Amino acid sequence: MKHLLFLLLLTLAITPCAHTQSAIPNPKSAIPNILWFVVDDMSPHFSCYGETTIATPNIDRLAAEGTRFTRAYVTAPVCSTCRSALITGLYQTTIGAHHHRSGRGDLKIHLPEGVTPVPALFQKAGYFTCIGSGLPGKDHAGQDLASRKNKKGKSTQATLGKTDYNFEWDPAIYDSPDWADHGDKPFFMQVQLHGGKLREGPMEKRAAYRQRVIATFGNATDPEKVTLPPYYPRDPVLLQDWADYLDAVRLTDHHVGQVIARLEKENLLENTLIIFMTDHGISHARGKQFLYNEGTHVPFIVRGPGIAKGTVRDDLIEQIDMAPTSLAAAHLPIPPAIQGRNLFAKDYTPRTEVFAARDRCDETTENLRSIRTDRFLYIRNGHPQRPHLQPNAYKDAKPILIALRAAHTAGTLPSVSEDLLFSPTRAPEELYDTLQDPHQVTNLATNPTFKDTLEKHRQLLDAKLTATRDPAPETPAQYDSDMAEYLKKKDPIVEANIALMKKWAAEGK
Repeated sequence: MKHLLFLLLLTLAITPCAHTQSAIPNPKSAIPNILWFVVDDMSPHFSCYGETTIATPNIDRLAAEGTRFTRAYVTAPVCSTCRSALITGLYQTTIGAHHHRSGRGDLKIHLPEGVTPVPALFQKAGYFTCIGSGLPGKDHAGQDLASRKNKKGKSTQATLGKTDYNFEWDPAIYDSPDWADHGDKPFFMQVQLHGGKLREGPMEKRAAYRQRVIATFGNATDPEKVTLPPYYPRDPVLLQDWADYLDAVRLTDHHVGQVIARLEKENLLENTLIIFMTDHGISHARGKQFLYNEGTHVPFIVRGPGIAKGTVRDDLIEQIDMAPTSLAAAHLPIPPAIQGRNLFAKDYTPRTEVFAARDRCDETTENLRSIRTDRFLYIRNGHPQRPHLQPNAYKDAKPILIALRAAHTAGTLPSVSEDLLFSPTRAPEELYDTLQDPHQVTNLATNPTFKDTLEKHRQLLDAKLTATRDPAPETPAQYDSDMAEYLKKKDPIVEANIALMKKWAAEGK
């Protein structure tokens, strides 16, 4: 009876709007479950995306049994801003959630009228909404919850998975950390995985992590077999970190395989739409927090009822497309405010461009905007008088940044590393031919041959900023409100960085 009532309510909720049409040919009586894999800090280093140093059989399986997108990009290269966008289907700049870990102080951020987090839409339609690890008894790192202790020495219990939204929201939009109690309701599940963060921490934690890798796979990735982007030196610290990162990719693939096995065991797999993606690229000097491929290019795979198997799509997409694609798959209306697109709509029109923005990350203020077309990436630097690697306590504490800064001080870095990572200023505009220059090394913005291309992309970005209502700079009051939370840590490095940000702002730098 409950199931019939749910179907009746769902049918009444559907509106005959073209924006809601889906190419997924399920009858409306076959209501699918929706499951998202959202992984921290990971680029498309999977076998199905061309990675050869490691094997990722479970992600490869999703790709073989579904549709793999080769040119998926996030609209923000850092956790909270990306997640704020993907959970609403709107650009983080449009909803005022574009500063990392913002709205945590006295000055709160509220979603604009008409904008509702996707879990709330599913819940209202009768779905059981959940967010966790996808494996009962396991945390987001794939570790046993029973082995973890809280500050009082008691075993940690399952809690809701990572959200990290930069706006006020009601935790009641999630019914549970897991779908186990979904009963006769379909479920909307977000599986949140630690991803690239698995390799992080002090030396003893990293050593234990490597032992876990060996215990799981029988071996760890050999640092000497790692291929680094051309702007990173083959420093032992960087090579080991990249090897550890690739092992984090393997552990992520292993966790995904366990979730898939669970779905199969519970006879849920064939009626579950699965989307696998990451919240931005690898955490590195030119990756996370930045708008180059290393920071914004992500894997994006869709598998489930009605999805073509073994298909590869090369059109440009954004992570905000997850929301409308999922709603359409569930035969639910897509709110008119949503800026993402249903990737499988019958009337789907491929994007000709994708947009990304980076603003303040923790205490470090920034203003970067980009537009990417089929061939070119255009980036506009709002603070060209500042260095690429501005002081940032979070990133500067990483061994890779410590090693890079030490090599810079010693004068042992190759010229490409010096130019791209440690120039005291930046070009106000950057233009890259991403087909000829996949690592974005050669800036063409001042090359006369590309004058018309530069002007075209300037205009495209200006139009995008207008259309998406790009916000004014963060006010000093909002900055101080959020920094009050950081100052509670009494970290002298953070305090010094905040003072420097205010000094540079006063100087117009």
